[in-house]
Amino acid sequence: MLDHVTLRVASLEKTREFYRSVLATLGYGAPLEMEHDGVRILGFAQDGKYDTWFIESSAVSGPCHICWGAESRAQVDAFYSAALQAGGVDNGPPGVRGHYHQHYYGAFVLDPDGNNMEAVCHAPD
Repeated sequence: MLDHVTLRVASLEKTREFYRSVLATLGYGAPLEMEHDGVRILGFAQDGKYDTWFIESSAVSGPCHICWGAESRAQVDAFYSAALQAGGVDNGPPGVRGHYHQHYYGAFVLDPDGNNMEAVCHAPD
């Protein structure tokens, strides 16, 4: 089980603007910004649990792949739409990926640092 993930990004401002609306579609609240060990960081929480972190750095982590679970296919669609509206680049529109399993419904978008971000719903339609 994954507890949290941290990515190094080129611009905390671009990252905040991109992920604020994108992660809101999955139930994440407003980001927390602070300094830790002399480094600016940005965190996003769902149900009060911070599990997605970003650190501003000249050496970015990516490209990486991160996938968030969605409760419905509508959430996957909203994630994809919000990501494109926030400046993300299409890397696979919402749809069933039957090669994973018959109910795998996912969407993929590249974030400002080129990371492949995904939302997936495993429930039947």
